[in-house]
Amino acid sequence: MLDWAGGADATVTPFGGGSSVARGVEPKRNGHNGAVTVDLRQMGKVIEVDKASRAALIEGGAYGPALEAQLRPHKLTLRHFPQSFEYSTLGGWIATRSGGHFATLYTHIDDLVESLRVVTPKGTLESRRLPGSGAGPSPDRMMIGSEGILGIITQAWMRLQDRPTFRGGGAIRFRDFYAAARAVRAVSQAGLYPSNCRILDPTEAFNTGAADGSVAIMVLGFESADHDVTPWMTRALECCADHGGTPEAAGADAHREGAAGVWRNAFIRMPYVMERLILHGVINDTFETSITWDRFEAFHDAIKSTTADAIQQATGRKGEVTCRFTHAYPDGPAPYFTFHALGDPGRLGAQWTTIKTAALDAVIANGGTVTHHHAVGREHRPWYDRQRPPLFADALRAAKKALDPQGLLNPGVLIDP
Repeated sequence: MLDWAGGADATVTPFGGGSSVARGVEPKRNGHNGAVTVDLRQMGKVIEVDKASRAALIEGGAYGPALEAQLRPHKLTLRHFPQSFEYSTLGGWIATRSGGHFATLYTHIDDLVESLRVVTPKGTLESRRLPGSGAGPSPDRMMIGSEGILGIITQAWMRLQDRPTFRGGGAIRFRDFYAAARAVRAVSQAGLYPSNCRILDPTEAFNTGAADGSVAIMVLGFESADHDVTPWMTRALECCADHGGTPEAAGADAHREGAAGVWRNAFIRMPYVMERLILHGVINDTFETSITWDRFEAFHDAIKSTTADAIQQATGRKGEVTCRFTHAYPDGPAPYFTFHALGDPGRLGAQWTTIKTAALDAVIANGGTVTHHHAVGREHRPWYDRQRPPLFADALRAAKKALDPQGLLNPGVLIDP
């Protein structure tokens, strides 16, 4: 197919589930004769399972639910659950450096890739299966996050885990968002690695029904296939208490009950809300980033203030900006901002652009990343261009020229050939 596209001078866009929120999968001619979309949905098999190494060879078009269904008889799981899990594919996760639902340790798809098979216009690139290697730059790392500009990910050996049988979790209340953030820092730096460790500011907690708007909420959880998680949960609650955290009842099913359960249900429904709100003239969107702990509080204040000012400028009305953490690392959190504004029918697109542009300008100006797990696509290109080092852009262009000399693969994403 790539040979045919080269002869026809047609651009090629790999397409998995099509769940991109960053405009990363639209076919573009970009001055060429035509545009081809490569639909990978029929390439959805788990081809081989290596139980001894806990790994599986999986085709790139495997959707999340189908992938897990094929692993379940082996009592194994990839344990990678992005919010788009139902409508996204393994190849898409790898191509966009997807972040899963689990908040610490193995959160990004990067950590789960053992080897890749990628078809490029110049031939097939296949890396060696290894648990680790120090042999030069990793060929897998070059392809992870390449967003379809270097080749089509057709197969991958992925690291798996045993399906968990022990769980514990619950919700903790804090007097304010910064107290909750300091507790997250303590938990993440204690080496406890919870499966869930998210905080919601008071307004976000209120909007989702998790609290009454007077407190910040932490949703905390642990799971294991090997051991009781009670000691880890106990220590994490001690870290929270050091920062004024007050827990609700905790237990094996507490992650589905109380404030934690309410937020969980709201989280699952969130992607569907935008389409309903826009019919009523409500501009609603999100953006996510990450920052180190030493800069977090000033960064948070700057982003919220700038976004609120942009809403006022764009709509003439006061809007709402909230924040939660989606992921936490020992050196910093991943803040996830949501904004709501009442717009004017017929001008919603322009008003949204004004708000989102100001917000992302502030993210880059204050040292954050333009995306933590939503990918770059075409949506985030202007800010990605400012974030990445210029010499790296030159190196990426050189890699693209070597693998895709006609510049056919997903043009306009990451770089301009």
